[in-house]
Amino acid sequence: MPKTTAVAILNWNGAHLLQRFLPSVIKYSPDTAEIYVIDNASSDASLEILAKEFPSVKLIRNAGNYGYAQGYNEGLNSIPEEFVVLLNSDVEVTENWLTPLINHLEKQPNLGAIQPKIRDLKQPDHFEYAGASGGWVDTLGYPFCRGRIFDSLEKDQGQYDTYQEVFWASGACLAVRKEAFRKAGKLDESFFAHMEEIDLCWRMHLNGYKVACEPTSVVYHLGGATLNKLSPQKTYLNFRNSLIMLYLNLPGFEGFSKILQRLVLDGVAGIKFMLEGKFPHVWSILRAHFSFYSRFNALSRKRINRPARPLKDLPGVYKHSVVKAFYLGGKKRFGDLF
Repeated sequence: MPKTTAVAILNWNGAHLLQRFLPSVIKYSPDTAEIYVIDNASSDASLEILAKEFPSVKLIRNAGNYGYAQGYNEGLNSIPEEFVVLLNSDVEVTENWLTPLINHLEKQPNLGAIQPKIRDLKQPDHFEYAGASGGWVDTLGYPFCRGRIFDSLEKDQGQYDTYQEVFWASGACLAVRKEAFRKAGKLDESFFAHMEEIDLCWRMHLNGYKVACEPTSVVYHLGGATLNKLSPQKTYLNFRNSLIMLYLNLPGFEGFSKILQRLVLDGVAGIKFMLEGKFPHVWSILRAHFSFYSRFNALSRKRINRPARPLKDLPGVYKHSVVKAFYLGGKKRFGDLF
């Protein structure tokens, strides 16, 4: 009987991560799942380690370091399975992590993507930054999670242990229906890295699919293995990609309106970084806006004939400003927002 599920791990010079985390993936993934490593032209010992220590894992070799989006798009072209879990190379999975996710995809034909509950490997009783227990956005497109608002991470006390439809599922461990992935247009390669999973899930919603979190499945994410969350480059990518995402997926007037509002708030963020002495991050925000405006004509052509709906009509959207609630209202926990 052919296998219907693939676990796909994107790797770039992550030999040490493969040695540390791949054993748990092999141990706790059922026999019905095929495990792949998609390699982005690594120059370290990754390929030798895979051949020597993990011969059961299938290798897909990309021609260059394509980043997260293009790396997975290229790799998935060689994966025949119907369901694919995009799994970061720095994730430690647990017993029975995969079955609940695949069960939902099998039983719900309109479910496009689903994530597990993601805890912090460095602080195992807390949620992890990249996904926690399912992703939301606010009215201006700022992402946050059940269990994490901005940099405030909650202790996991079972408060978000219910299955729930969400706005976005984490790219750290993202189980997708390949048909929905393709209909949505795959991952946007112009993002290179960061927030592309939010954009993908947004387009899945616009194509009639649901996105969810199943917290009975639990994984632990190391985080920061590829790009530290305090990196100015990550600041640049997050601010730039957020603007691109808003422009491409919102109806015209709403998109322009929210980008103008984000321009003001991004300026406030820049002042905050300046007062903290983080001048490279100030430059990253400026670079992000210059990059977005320089791509405006290309993005305008890209959004032609794309479906669009008001943000408030989609699931997993907080109808107010999470920035205001967090910084002015003192609401540091997801549950405090409602």
